[in-house]
Amino acid sequence: MATESDASSQDSSGSLDFSTTVASIRDAYFQMEMSVSRYFLLILAPSVIVFALSLIAVFILELPIIARLPMPLLGLLIFVTAVIYPKLQQDQRRKRMGEVFHLYVTHMTVLSTTNIDRVEVFRRIANEEEYGPLSEETRRIVQLVDTWNQSLDDACRMRAKKVPSDSVSDFFDRLAYTINAGESLSNYLVSEQEAIIRHYSTIYEGQLENLEVMKDLYMSMILSVTFALVFATVLPILSGTNPSATVAAVVAMYTFIQLGFLYAIYTVAPSDPIWYFPHGYTTTVERKLQIATAAGFALAIVAIVVTIAVMVGMTGIDPQSVPLPLYAAFPTTPLLIPGIVARGEEANVKDRDDEFVSFIRALGSSETAQQTTTTRVLARLRNKDFGALTQNIDDLYKRLNIRLSGTEAWRFFTAEAHSYLIQKFSEMYLIGREMGGDPKHLGELISHNMSEVLQLRERRDQAATTLIGVVYGISAAATFAFFIGLGIVQVLSGMTMGLETSASFDPGTLINTKVYDIGVIEYLLTLTVLVNAMLSSIIIRIVDGGHKVNSYMHFVVLTWITAIIGSMTLELVGMLLAV
Repeated sequence: MATESDASSQDSSGSLDFSTTVASIRDAYFQMEMSVSRYFLLILAPSVIVFALSLIAVFILELPIIARLPMPLLGLLIFVTAVIYPKLQQDQRRKRMGEVFHLYVTHMTVLSTTNIDRVEVFRRIANEEEYGPLSEETRRIVQLVDTWNQSLDDACRMRAKKVPSDSVSDFFDRLAYTINAGESLSNYLVSEQEAIIRHYSTIYEGQLENLEVMKDLYMSMILSVTFALVFATVLPILSGTNPSATVAAVVAMYTFIQLGFLYAIYTVAPSDPIWYFPHGYTTTVERKLQIATAAGFALAIVAIVVTIAVMVGMTGIDPQSVPLPLYAAFPTTPLLIPGIVARGEEANVKDRDDEFVSFIRALGSSETAQQTTTTRVLARLRNKDFGALTQNIDDLYKRLNIRLSGTEAWRFFTAEAHSYLIQKFSEMYLIGREMGGDPKHLGELISHNMSEVLQLRERRDQAATTLIGVVYGISAAATFAFFIGLGIVQVLSGMTMGLETSASFDPGTLINTKVYDIGVIEYLLTLTVLVNAMLSSIIIRIVDGGHKVNSYMHFVVLTWITAIIGSMTLELVGMLLAV
């Protein structure tokens, strides 16, 4: 009896989860900016047609079954994506809210401690485009107050019912209750700081745990597709099917799977950018990156020309003496230049983040204790050692000392620091000071919140390091398997060519080597190595949150490692089976 009741409870729980999911997808359709009828006409209907055509193609096209099977799967993927896209968009909006919520509340707290009206606090936050959907929600609250003459607490309560994030909804609900009860906005927001940071830490750590799950899934799927690619290379020698078509189909499936994991990791990974680039002002670091990138691509073009010249025999080097994977790897080498430069500058940005915590706390405490201007406090602080931030502090003092406006001086300071966190928190400190906030309180509030974020970043760096090891290892193992299959086929093809002189036995009746075009298959496997290196480097960049150019270094290193392993595997298989 107990077993039956447990089974029935599990069934009811499963049906409840399914109905809840369907209801959430349905609600997401009505919360889109596009009308439901227009979405059906422009998105859903074409996806149904594509899915139907993919099913028909399985029976019409005269291709090997392994090449036809991915077609309906691709059509089904397009259809399912079209159906759940509104839900994915809503989830992405919720995720974005959670990622910037701590900055949003900190910024609001800083403004609330100044001498401005509480509605003005919302107006200023609404103009901060970097908070994305939270800024939109704040603008809607301001519109309800200004246009529809709603009270601030009623406006917050109304929007709390509409936002997709539970934490933001609870925050607006409590804020509405606090305002209605007559409590000070600043007191409420200061008391909420610890809870908001703790909630952000929970979300961040949960995303890192999800990355661990994605890493295990990535390993499993890549290994499975690797075996499929090896079978697609070797089995046609017995079946006599077209190996080029089967290998091309599996390579396409391999690429789609990696693209799927790329999107999944992009969705799961914490969105916590390291870099900040100002608009309308090109810094020395930015110019250095631009020059390094231009030089890398220019030299890559030269390397491509040299590679083509070697391949066509214009240099006197025997083209057959160089394995094909090395031809693919050589042109990517100059991209190490921008990759190394970006990696070095990124290390400086991280050092500045670490030092800014001490700097902003010391600046706020000194201004309150000495009751003087920021310029005079900086005159002392610039002589202290703040590591990579020391030069930036000295430049900030010089600009303030020549009577440059505080806004402009701090803008140059944040631009040259190139740190997203420094830019956000410096802006908060400057606004708080200009509006009469207490420097010591501002400095302690900002330094505490930034310290919490930096601790979470350390955990993300550890997760990124683990992922790099996994990606490099799985890429090397997969490449080894790819080229072992190719090497075996290549050796067997050579063996059967030597046996064809016998009149009493035709080896083609057992081993179908004539269907193979070794060159085409080698090109396809080399293309797979390049695609794997490119997508893997992008995955690493998404997880570590660094500069896009930083991924070039991983791309080059992965390409060379896999190219060398592929070339050595072919040589090794040839030597072993020749014996």
